[in-house]
Amino acid sequence: MKRLLLSIALFLPFCLQAQEHHEIGVTFGAANYFGDLQPKLFPSYGYEPMAGIVYKYFMSPRVGIRLGASYTNLTAADSLSNIPVNQQRNLSFSTRLFEVHAALELNLLPIEIMDHKVTPYIFGGISAFYFDPYADDAAGDKVYLRPLSTEGEGLPMYPDRKQYSLVNMAFPFGGGMKFFIGHRIMLTGELGFRYTNTDYLDDVSKSYVNLDTLQAYKGTIAKQMSYRGNTTAKWDHNNPNYGFQRGDSKSNDWFWYANVTVTVYFRAFGNPKEYLKTKCPGFFR
Repeated sequence: MKRLLLSIALFLPFCLQAQEHHEIGVTFGAANYFGDLQPKLFPSYGYEPMAGIVYKYFMSPRVGIRLGASYTNLTAADSLSNIPVNQQRNLSFSTRLFEVHAALELNLLPIEIMDHKVTPYIFGGISAFYFDPYADDAAGDKVYLRPLSTEGEGLPMYPDRKQYSLVNMAFPFGGGMKFFIGHRIMLTGELGFRYTNTDYLDDVSKSYVNLDTLQAYKGTIAKQMSYRGNTTAKWDHNNPNYGFQRGDSKSNDWFWYANVTVTVYFRAFGNPKEYLKTKCPGFFR
């Protein structure tokens, strides 16, 4: 029995090595946001293009790790909402978002060149992303919102409201379907969600502060961008009272991707010369 176990232990690394593979490719699709300015996970508007690159290393036909980087824009506006109180608030935001992620990917079927060529899969991991929300002022000029402390972040009279960071973490998870095309190309359709560790992706989280105090510390533009209900003739022009709810601080913001990925499959990526000799012998005659 000991000899059998020893033989299996010695043979196992060769089996795993024989089944490992690498993938390198590009991904593209659409992105959207879910948060204080967009309370629907799958709205009818607000979709923005996304693109990125991805690398995957599979230790076996079922289990692999992936690294990726992506870029997109996110946007939302109360003026597009069908909720009256949000329309009255009249806030909006946009942001460029750059993300890098690492995740574990699990194939539900052992996809291989000579075996299953289609499989569903799931993934989960961690990511870091950069964002910087902005909105257009009454004149149509772009104004970055974080320096304005629209909810009193960083002001001495609101010590519980710290200035939020523009670099944050998220927890990506999701799944999709992948398809082998021939012996070289892997085509993947995926839906992936990102739960972030910030509620300020849209610069909205807590309650209004005293707008006169905000104006005194950050200027008139900060007051104007904190509450924009008085810019629409449809609503009462009175400013909201201090402490009146501006956002929902009980839950953080999300963003998500629906994307297609095309990767090139490398069986012997660690030794490309041997791979070319095996698959493309004409190059080495």
